[in-house]
Amino acid sequence: MKDKNNILNWLPTGRKEMELREWDEVDVIIFSGDAYVDHPSFGPAVIGRVIEDEGFRVAIVPQPNWKDDLRDFRKLGRPKYFFGVSAGNMDSMVNHYTAARRLRSDDAYTPGDKAGFRPDYPTIVYTKILKEIFPDVPVVIGGIEASMRRLTHYDYWKDKLEPSILLSSGADMLIYGMGEQPLRELLRLLSKGVPFSSLKTIPQTAIVTRRDDPLPVQKNWKDISLHSFEKCLKDKNMFAENFVKFEKESNKIESARLNEASGDFKVIINPPFQPMGEEEADRSFDLPYMYMPHPRYNKKGDIPAYEMIKFSVNIHRGCFGGCSFCAIAAHQGKQIISRSERSILNEVGKISELPDFKGYLSDLGGPSANMYRMKGKDMKLCQVCSRPSCIWPAVCKNLNTSHKQLTELYRKVDRIEGIKKSFIGSGVRYDLLFPEWNKSAGREEVEYLEELVTNHVSGRLKVAPEHTSPRVLSHMRKAPFDLFKKLKKRFDNIKTKHELKYEIIPYFISSHPGCTDTDMAELASEVKSLGIKPEQIQDFTPTPMTLSTLMYYTGFDPYSGKKVYVARSIEDKRRQKEFFFWYKKDSKSKSDFIKPNSFRKK
Repeated sequence: MKDKNNILNWLPTGRKEMELREWDEVDVIIFSGDAYVDHPSFGPAVIGRVIEDEGFRVAIVPQPNWKDDLRDFRKLGRPKYFFGVSAGNMDSMVNHYTAARRLRSDDAYTPGDKAGFRPDYPTIVYTKILKEIFPDVPVVIGGIEASMRRLTHYDYWKDKLEPSILLSSGADMLIYGMGEQPLRELLRLLSKGVPFSSLKTIPQTAIVTRRDDPLPVQKNWKDISLHSFEKCLKDKNMFAENFVKFEKESNKIESARLNEASGDFKVIINPPFQPMGEEEADRSFDLPYMYMPHPRYNKKGDIPAYEMIKFSVNIHRGCFGGCSFCAIAAHQGKQIISRSERSILNEVGKISELPDFKGYLSDLGGPSANMYRMKGKDMKLCQVCSRPSCIWPAVCKNLNTSHKQLTELYRKVDRIEGIKKSFIGSGVRYDLLFPEWNKSAGREEVEYLEELVTNHVSGRLKVAPEHTSPRVLSHMRKAPFDLFKKLKKRFDNIKTKHELKYEIIPYFISSHPGCTDTDMAELASEVKSLGIKPEQIQDFTPTPMTLSTLMYYTGFDPYSGKKVYVARSIEDKRRQKEFFFWYKKDSKSKSDFIKPNSFRKK
């Protein structure tokens, strides 16, 4: 691998590093809320490497100080083309606050796990500062925080509707989703001399125009007008109608251009690029990453988010699960973007050369562990399909769910010299493995589960049933809990057969819309009967632009119009979460002394 001590192998983060390259100016400067980790799992690093790959000079300013005289925002000067701004790999508000809106004391994307190195809503804060200092330089925002706030959205931490982040920040353009394709197109046009102000029809971007201006001409796009921000403020039904249109369009490969008025302006969301092919995905992952944090952090402590993934490999993007509480499909897309075996095996080889690698890969996965190379049998049908999930309320007949290639990939990785074992740390979608839910499941899925449990479990297999109640699971767009029971039974049989001392670890969510205290009492009773002590648990946090958040805010299902119970207060949420801890001595287990119907909501 490259010399880890050569600072020129990283993207420059300061003036001295620019001078070592004999640069007096850069084309693009990226501001990031995260520390700079040069790894394909960290969005700002990917964007920087893509810009570099296109032949442009790029620098990155990680976690700039926004409290002092703003020297971090001035130190690299004015870029030739634009500033890029990203809050980082996580939504800043999820990063900063618990579901109970309590301030966290740590930050996994900062050296030493220290909090306080980024503001709330860094996308907005950084952009406003840059616009004040360099008012004539375009600012392009992206990343999960910007992507999921591209239209009117409910903000849980402010407890109100907010307009598009384009308007809140004053940015000139928003790139939503995984940004390589629109970014490459943007750079191509700028390099040809096209003025930034003329770039209004790049796919997978959002821009702002005057409210009464006509839509930019693009003959091949269908247009959908959404209710204005002001109408959504007055009427939750209109906000819900907007969401349904947004979700349906975001799930299509060939989707419409959306526009939403707000005040004197109009936010325009251009349709996305076609999903990346394998060659395009490989190009992004094959860029010359260092697979380490920048040397500036050498004496500042570990970066927990990096430590968690440094020996893992992302083999695909996207997820067709369509869970109500998840933003992955609206950001990464519903279609699975898989890498080639060559690219994956090449990355495994690079990781095996890292100084402290001991032969164990922590994960071969993605948003879901077992969707590698799965796609529609007839992709023409997928082009216009608006289903939010390919596997709920039933597995689509057009979906190829074969696990054969994934099983073969696991085995090929384990044959690489220096690899002692590869573990699967991503959550497994077990609803793909059983014919009771997936009629296509057969011998290949049986073989996959056997391979997974015997050779790729580090002692704990992670899965996410999320709940036990059929009604709550329906609101979540999740398969019945009986499938988890079937998985546990087969897991236990494999464990016994091979004399393995492994555990199965289920994830659960409390306080999800539709979930009452009765449902939590029944959940506690159910898992207790299975001999499970819940550890991997989460109190539902409403995040922008998900169906679950829409139900939390409005109190009804936008598709059926039916009312949905919501545990809204902090006390309600705390009470529901306590049901998970019936086995702790210092916790009064409600499931032991509360009758199931005593909390039935009227």
